[in-house]
Amino acid sequence: MSKTYSPKRAEIERQWHLVDATGKTLGRLASEIARVLRGKHKPAFAPHLDTGDFVIVVNAEKVVLTGRKEDQKAYRRHSGRPGGLKTVMARQLRQRHPSRMIELAVRGMLPKNSLGRQQLKKLKVYAGPDHPHQAQQPQPLEVA
Repeated sequence: MSKTYSPKRAEIERQWHLVDATGKTLGRLASEIARVLRGKHKPAFAPHLDTGDFVIVVNAEKVVLTGRKEDQKAYRRHSGRPGGLKTVMARQLRQRHPSRMIELAVRGMLPKNSLGRQQLKKLKVYAGPDHPHQAQQPQPLEVA
């Protein structure tokens, strides 16, 4: 009987990927990014380990929302105090913090535990076309 292979921490090789969000649909982009952050695209994927790669997203302000979501989608957060619910519509969030839309979408697709928080740290989102990670030589990642 063969044993299940589990990658060792030293065996995990991380790569850097660059994604241009211009004209891409938010949800489809986020699901592909979450897949790479988790490491599901690798043959050595293990659900209990962080085997994923780093992802740099540029032009986050140019991501597309379909239908009427620009005016109808609401991002809510609560301070924990009575009456502490804050609501921001997608159009306002895009103007104030364009990178946060992608961060929140990807965060919702990762595990809700310490492993998911660790994987989210490998996501770097920038509103414009510039990023400070040229030294890592990121490879372009094609997202449909």
